[in-house]
Amino acid sequence: MHQNPDFELYDNVGRTSEQIAAARYGIATRDDLLRWAARDAEQFLAEHPLPDAPLPVPDTAPYLAALAAAKTPAEVSAVTQHLLDCAEPALNAVSELLAAIARWGDRHRHAEKGDPPKMLMEAASRSLSVLALAHQADLAVLRAEYDPAPAPPAGQPPGPIRVSGGLPPAPPSTPPAGQAPGR
Repeated sequence: MHQNPDFELYDNVGRTSEQIAAARYGIATRDDLLRWAARDAEQFLAEHPLPDAPLPVPDTAPYLAALAAAKTPAEVSAVTQHLLDCAEPALNAVSELLAAIARWGDRHRHAEKGDPPKMLMEAASRSLSVLALAHQADLAVLRAEYDPAPAPPAGQPPGPIRVSGGLPPAPPSTPPAGQAPGR
């Protein structure tokens, strides 16, 4: 009897693409890994209970209301800087915890790029990069407002100065090392 070529498609109805790929390659899905780890950590969590509730989410309503009322870059900067100052302790705590996880068991000492401890250290660093990038963007807005780049002098084209003639000048010649040949 000839099988329908779409049989496998129908057999996978209700399965996610990850489940289908995992079955095809004989590997565990993300959910499998997390389920197995939760099962194996039950006794540990009973001895060391962790909070079940998510970390408190800050109330963003005052920031959004202030942002809606802002009329100048200085006012927007005030909102941005206040938000960054208030978020910094939480992001620092997350960064420090991720770094501690990466250092667990000294796995990070000989880890190579792409290994889990290095990935965790990078995540710890990137969580703080959010603050630095937002601060840098805010300063760029303030610089444009309060300290813009000077206009080029009259008669000079804007942009980088170009030297005509094609190639740059040759570097100065250096004397050869050692003794000079005799004549």
